[in-house]
Amino acid sequence: MAEDRVQGTPGSPSATRVIDGKQLPAPDMKFGGVIKDDALNSKIWWPPRITPPEKAPNVLLIITDDSGFGVPSTFGGVIPTTTMDRLAQSGLRYNNIHSTALCSPTRAALITGRNHHSAGFGVISEQSTGFPGYNSIIAEDKATIGRILLDNGYATSWFGKDHNVPAFAASQVGPFDQWPIGMGFEYFYGFVGGDANQWQPNLFRNTTQIYPFEGKPGWNLVTGMADDAIEHLNMINQTQPDKPFFVKYAPGATHAPHHPTKEWVQKIQDMHLFDDGYEKLRERIFANQKRLGVIPQDTQLEPWPKDVLKPWDELTPEAQKLFIRQVEVFAAYAAYSDHEIGRVIQTIEDMGKLDDTLIIYINGDNGTSAEGGPLGTPNEVAFFNGLNMLPVETQMKWYDVWGTEQTYNHMSAGWSWAFDTPFTWFKQNASKLGGIRQNMVVSWPNRIKDKGGLREQFMHVIDVVPTILEAAGIPAPETVDGIKQAPIEGTSFVYTFDAQNAKVASRHEVQYFEMMGQWALYDKGWLLSTKVNRAPWEAFGPANPDPLNNQVLELYNLNEDFSQSNNIADANPEKVKELKKVFIEEAKKYQVFPMDASVAARIVAPRPNITAGRTEFSYTHPMVGLPQGDSPALLNSSYTITADITVPQGGAEGMILTSGGRFAGYGFYLLKGKPVFLWNMVDLERIKWEGQDALTPGQHTVTFDFKYDGLGAGTLAYNNMSGLGRPGTGTLSVDGKVVATRKMEKTLPMILQWDESFDIGSDTLTGVNDADYTPPFPLTAKLNKLTLKVDRPQLSPADVKKLETAMRNNKSSE
Repeated sequence: MAEDRVQGTPGSPSATRVIDGKQLPAPDMKFGGVIKDDALNSKIWWPPRITPPEKAPNVLLIITDDSGFGVPSTFGGVIPTTTMDRLAQSGLRYNNIHSTALCSPTRAALITGRNHHSAGFGVISEQSTGFPGYNSIIAEDKATIGRILLDNGYATSWFGKDHNVPAFAASQVGPFDQWPIGMGFEYFYGFVGGDANQWQPNLFRNTTQIYPFEGKPGWNLVTGMADDAIEHLNMINQTQPDKPFFVKYAPGATHAPHHPTKEWVQKIQDMHLFDDGYEKLRERIFANQKRLGVIPQDTQLEPWPKDVLKPWDELTPEAQKLFIRQVEVFAAYAAYSDHEIGRVIQTIEDMGKLDDTLIIYINGDNGTSAEGGPLGTPNEVAFFNGLNMLPVETQMKWYDVWGTEQTYNHMSAGWSWAFDTPFTWFKQNASKLGGIRQNMVVSWPNRIKDKGGLREQFMHVIDVVPTILEAAGIPAPETVDGIKQAPIEGTSFVYTFDAQNAKVASRHEVQYFEMMGQWALYDKGWLLSTKVNRAPWEAFGPANPDPLNNQVLELYNLNEDFSQSNNIADANPEKVKELKKVFIEEAKKYQVFPMDASVAARIVAPRPNITAGRTEFSYTHPMVGLPQGDSPALLNSSYTITADITVPQGGAEGMILTSGGRFAGYGFYLLKGKPVFLWNMVDLERIKWEGQDALTPGQHTVTFDFKYDGLGAGTLAYNNMSGLGRPGTGTLSVDGKVVATRKMEKTLPMILQWDESFDIGSDTLTGVNDADYTPPFPLTAKLNKLTLKVDRPQLSPADVKKLETAMRNNKSSE
């Protein structure tokens, strides 16, 4: 499209303009009216309103979370996904589209059309490090699909999960340029982190935190975001019905915590889908996939990995009972989410716009998650603090409330393996198809006529942006805000919409994969991949220091081996060398280096948040909603918290300071007038310091001082985690007098509950101790001043020498 096109009478209020799209925002047109000294002899001229090309479709881009190839019924799964089924019948099924193996990275690639390292998201934002491929910042030369479509006249919106806001830019201080509304989405209703409590989410409308669940028992975000999307679409349709919309719709399902409604849990329980265990489930899914023709008939199913996951018949009856409960809640979550997506699509149909709407429904941003470990967990926050093998008898305490607001639950990895059928391994594993192979349905009735067709061309999520642009007749911009744009790295798959191209070769021929040191290279059907050397729940040991070279390489011919089951590396050593060379070239091109195989260590790596470089923090006013990534970090450190308060006549109670919530965090509060400091140890234990006497009316200074015994996070620089989670001693004082002292034998090493905030003067969302109070638990004393002093351990020369020696010894032993 070389030139702008003006439609209607130029200069009239109703004139429109289709821009050439090379420069965004489009340059203003020259005034075309007449200006004299007086208005009566002058001629008005209005700049024409920018609209997309005439036949540009509405676009609904759907991506679900942590859902492997074998989850939806559309592709052989046993979980009913009736919305996806219906779209598949009227559109096309795709069985060969790929993700990056992890949440944020896939989503960055999806909205930019660039590889995840190119977009700054080599890992999730909570693990970002100070390298271009890993800093969790989408650079300004990589405008999102939202920005491109917005400047070309679309109404743009985003519902649900974001996870592309840097963890260090998620507070109300901003900046907001990396939030959806700063990246071309006019309206945002969702959460910015990796996951959310669906009953009480850390929820935003644009950049303002909202609490639509308050006073509404049973409210759930899965329905809440569908309701909001429906309302927003109806508003657009009634206000300006001819304006095309672009909606990114990203439910939290099926990422942990698995939080479906009771009605959906009951529906799934009544179906008895999982009573015979995960191995039988895998066999049924595999048979269904062959019956539906969504995998080749000669696809192999590898033996059950007994060395990784205990076979079903070796589990105790109690473990089987627990695991069935876990997976029924997961399945209910998936089916519930798909149903609510259907309500949004029904709204579009009710408007009469379904035929003109391109719907891209991607099942999963990576394979099914195994981050619950082989046993599952009632609290995913425990996994991120190294507790990934909670005994079954411990977990059974939550059996009756599994999936409710009392849990932050995840299922056994045995189910996750089955839900990635016919492939192996999981989310996080970028070298195995179980981590990176998704499936997708595309519907566009006015364009796609091969209803129910199957497409098998190799694709990647970076192909979605160029596909939408081609479908809309909009070119990728050359400059945005005066900044020259990096090339789109994906390949449009619009060519696959035509029946005559059903079997043509893929136009996307080469693609690298890398996640936390595991990597692969696809080249025209060949797949070079590293042998899996770490299960997702094994995140806390020393990292491989040389992930490029210190790996066992495997080779597969996916043209003949759909499920990546036949390793032919030994028979093709030259091909292995050739493809490794190509991988290195791709890695250099797309900012993959320096490769880093660390996992948990990167969670506590320093980042440029608003607390960086500070050791003392003072507050004089109540304040809530400061996210974990922008609040003072107390883990693996000594610290002193001092509250200067005035107690009124009649006494006081309430929250002075809290960070985290029901599933991990701390609280400093007055309980029936008595000062309390409490650590919630991932909902398994609560360690409490409490004064014996209620504070008398008047001014008091209440102090909690903690002396940490470990070396701190500095050991991570030496590939050593020994400085984390060590013991320490806490002392609670009132007006200089010690009222309680207690030693913590272990401390939280990694993270508090990430979707709960740092709050002063009250407690938002969930509380750290349900037995003591119910949020918001406002402080009824006057807060004069709250001071935090953090004393982070510094390594001595002797410590450094010892750590360097240990690191050398570890390298030499590998």
